Amino acid sequence: MKKAMPIGVDDFEEVILSGYYYVDKTMFIKELLDLKGEVNLFTRPRRFGKTLNLSMLRYFFEDTGNVEKNAVNRELFCGLRIMSAGKEYADQMGKYPVINLTLKSAKQNTFESAYYKIKEEIVREFKRHNFLLESEKLSEEDKQIFREIMGRRGSYDEYSGALKFLSECLSAVMDQPVIILMDEYDVPLENAYFAGFYDEMVSFIWSLFESALKTNKCLKFAVITGCLRISKESIFTGLNHLNIISILDKRYSEHFGFTEQEVLHAMTYYGVEERFSDMKKWYDGYRFGDIEVYNPWSVIKFLYDLDASVDAFPRPYWINTSSNEIIKDMVKRADRKMKEQLETLLNGNMLDIPVHEEVTYGDMYDSGENLWNFLYFTGYLTKKEEYLSELTIFLKVQIPNVEVKTIYQNTIQNWFRDNIKKQDFRDLYDAMENKDAGKMSEILNGQLVSAISFYDSAESFYHGFLAGILSQSDQYLVKSNRESGNGRSDLMIKSPSLRGKAFVIEIKVSKTIDDLEKDAQAAVQQIYDREYASELKAEGYRNITCYGISFYHKDCEVRVEKR
Repeated sequence: MKKAMPIGVDDFEEVILSGYYYVDKTMFIKELLDLKGEVNLFTRPRRFGKTLNLSMLRYFFEDTGNVEKNAVNRELFCGLRIMSAGKEYADQMGKYPVINLTLKSAKQNTFESAYYKIKEEIVREFKRHNFLLESEKLSEEDKQIFREIMGRRGSYDEYSGALKFLSECLSAVMDQPVIILMDEYDVPLENAYFAGFYDEMVSFIWSLFESALKTNKCLKFAVITGCLRISKESIFTGLNHLNIISILDKRYSEHFGFTEQEVLHAMTYYGVEERFSDMKKWYDGYRFGDIEVYNPWSVIKFLYDLDASVDAFPRPYWINTSSNEIIKDMVKRADRKMKEQLETLLNGNMLDIPVHEEVTYGDMYDSGENLWNFLYFTGYLTKKEEYLSELTIFLKVQIPNVEVKTIYQNTIQNWFRDNIKKQDFRDLYDAMENKDAGKMSEILNGQLVSAISFYDSAESFYHGFLAGILSQSDQYLVKSNRESGNGRSDLMIKSPSLRGKAFVIEIKVSKTIDDLEKDAQAAVQQIYDREYASELKAEGYRNITCYGISFYHKDCEVRVEKR
């Protein structure tokens, strides 16, 4: 039997012992040891393997204080690449005490709840090291503080300094410096920004980091992961030894996400390599440093579906792993310039943006440049080119793949639906009922100006645009793409009463603005030539009006029957 895909499994030991398929990322260990960074911050988009990589580091480096457990940990790496990298790397196995903390659970509605979740993570880590209480190398005073923290009785200051205290205890008992691994450090900050308690959370995280990373003489090295580099909040103040590795850096590029070779190897293993073109179109497109990278979460999910049926459709798996609040907020706040830039991206074109790696959540909406940087560093945009202009690094960015494009489109469509629900379109229906094509054109053109368009899927966009607006009436039923006559009409609108009015609408997308009038007239003619109104007539409607509507970017033309 083929190995199962590790969907949602981010514990390295479970992946190996349970026989899941594993893409070998153990050379991350070698590069980390070679480069000797003391405090390393890796910023990568969500679901790109950060948690699994930190788990791998823990099982490789940790001296658990138990000889048998250390031997089990060593066996996890048998046959993996790091074991053939050289004796100097193998000698580092099971050598250091490790503190492993995740902050992802701190996504809560209030500071009190978020602080409680972080405390629980700290408590859990203290319990994992409670063997320290048996050592005579710890003073009774330290043991008492240890018990208070572990028993949830510690003060705010004790929890904010808990990582430094635990590392001092570990180093004293085990006679080795400590490795600190901290996952998703920016989740509490992002959540606090949107939930309204940002300053309180920044203060706590700063205290936690300052004590553990800045003044900690017991630290061997630290690895921190998150989506964004957030330095202006002062949470990294004074950390001159901080090494920030973003997706722009050429080092460590292949360790987060899957390379194309790794994707091809996995697809061959599962016998689904014939679907590689879909895999590439939907989930490739990222560039970390100079390395082409696929979204690992989506690759695994698609492989899982392909293993069940080689004809499975690709889907936007990544959209369901987060609330995508940044995209939602951006669309709501977008001014005319930002809407034009969004349309540029949705059409497959690139934007030029100056790089601001130190942007903060508080700076997000100060400028469009800041927002595009957020979207780039969190995986919603990807780099195609990089250049220097007047001492500023610029990027040419675009939407990486079909999957991410659907996130933009779905968010925009949801915003559009919510927005039009707040508007009154009685004037549009009055114009339809009165066969006033000019008034209809005027109202629809006004809506197009404020809409965010994606023209490379133009027909579906305009169809959704028009159907969304016309569906706001309580007096008419709107049906789209109905089989009727000798073909399919785009929209059919009818009164619940057969004595009421009914409408057939055919949509055309013009190649140039000069084609609008003839295309709108051609749309009306198509309704009659293909007898699109036959279904309505068969139902018993007698008052039927036919409209042809043509679109070109932000302009439209409406034509009504002349019979």
